[in-house]
Amino acid sequence: MPATHAQRLMQTVLFRAGLLCTGMFGAAALAQAQRPGVDSRGNVSVPAFVVPYSTYASPEARQQFQRMLEQSRHAPGIGAIAASRAYYDGINTDRAKRMQKLYPVKIHAETIGGVPTDVVLPAQGIAAGQRHRVLINLHGGAFLWGAHSGGLVEAIPLASLGRIKVVSVDYRQGPEHVFPAASEDVEAVYRALLRQYPARNIGIYGCSAGGVLTGEAVARIITKKLPVPGAVGMFCGSISDLGGDSAYVAPVLSGDPPPAGPLKLADLPYFKGARAGDPQVFPASSPALLAKFPPTLLITGSRDFTLSSVLHSQALLAAAGVDTELHVWDGMWHSFFSDPEMPESREAYAVMVRFFDRRLGH
Repeated sequence: MPATHAQRLMQTVLFRAGLLCTGMFGAAALAQAQRPGVDSRGNVSVPAFVVPYSTYASPEARQQFQRMLEQSRHAPGIGAIAASRAYYDGINTDRAKRMQKLYPVKIHAETIGGVPTDVVLPAQGIAAGQRHRVLINLHGGAFLWGAHSGGLVEAIPLASLGRIKVVSVDYRQGPEHVFPAASEDVEAVYRALLRQYPARNIGIYGCSAGGVLTGEAVARIITKKLPVPGAVGMFCGSISDLGGDSAYVAPVLSGDPPPAGPLKLADLPYFKGARAGDPQVFPASSPALLAKFPPTLLITGSRDFTLSSVLHSQALLAAAGVDTELHVWDGMWHSFFSDPEMPESREAYAVMVRFFDRRLGH
């Protein structure tokens, strides 16, 4: 029997409804397939997806991010000590030259407390209000590299902008030396400077491994019953071991493969034989020790693998009653301010200078 117009209309409606339902169910199935899987322990399995670069970051940061990715592809592994030292010295030497054009300084080598250092002075002279103050810089480099050129990268902007003397310490590193050699060297320099400056006028800061060493040095100073410095800065480094979300997410956001787990400081040659539970290694394990810390500045970025440990450090210090200041830059990677041309780097330098200017001598 031929279908009536009403029947044909109903068939069309049902057919189109079927297509709509199929599309809806297909989209739902696709969405379900793309949902992260979460197990009973909170472990998340994430399917591949695209993460755009931060809309809050500057155009200069976007360009530098691409250069950083290209640069990192040629980096030697941590196990290749000599190659790593030469590689990073080349990068840091170039950075220091670029910095000196933007931030004029005078540099000379000096042995302080029996430890070799690079002393960085503002080319325009130390400001009147800074003559009785000094900063101690502890360079980064996984406790393997970074001496001299790496320290200059961290010292030049602060010396020039802050019109203050900065002493960058060439502390002993692994694999030739092990913990607590670096802490001993910082203590020796600190003791020598205490003969010239009151403790409240001395600041200590460092980035990455230097940030970790800053916390370790303060713990040692407290344990040795020396007067604590007036203020300290831990940048992209913390008082606890690496962990948390950023240890897994940040490497991927910085162009590396998903890690099997966070890098542990105990895996570094310098910490061979050291105990993670030792407060001289990780002060986070001793709330009583943390309560004696001076005002502390913490700096990191949203793509820094140390972000979570820095946040954890800030929480522990604040809980211990320490005056803390935390700054996080979106889209920024580990030690981002080592390249001076970005607005974010200039912002970071300004934060550091203001912090020490406000805290030292009070």
